[in-house]
Amino acid sequence: MNSEIASVLRQHPFTRGFWDEHVERLAAMAAEMRFSAGELIFHEGERSSLFYLLVSGNVALEVVAPGHPVRVDTLYGGEVLGWSSVTGANEKQFQARALEEVHAVAFDGTRLRHAFEEDYAFGFWFMRAILTVMSGRLHAIRVQLLDIYSPLAGATK
Repeated sequence: MNSEIASVLRQHPFTRGFWDEHVERLAAMAAEMRFSAGELIFHEGERSSLFYLLVSGNVALEVVAPGHPVRVDTLYGGEVLGWSSVTGANEKQFQARALEEVHAVAFDGTRLRHAFEEDYAFGFWFMRAILTVMSGRLHAIRVQLLDIYSPLAGATK
């Protein structure tokens, strides 16, 4: 196990509340990745089993519209990317592009799911953290939709 990666994982907000043995298990499965500004991390519709914990840097989530990508969200260091890989849905719904140099820790989703089956407590803590991420993203989308589709304050019919 790489103690440097374990240290990075212990400081990441995603692993808050994880048991030490779970962080060490994650570290044993981790690979550090770096992406340059403008580099595509994955394409919309691409099959990828990688799940990322963003350590530093910003990533744009984009949908590909005819002729150009449209940014729908921006992720920052301390957030996660590619959570669908953990659920087994490997086809990416968005395109991810590094907006600046990005440092991330990557995990293979299939390998993670096997680890969850071997250690239910590990799977519980991990999936609990994923659900927190998903809930936050759904809330952000709801706020965006309300902003787009709500009538202007004081507007009359």
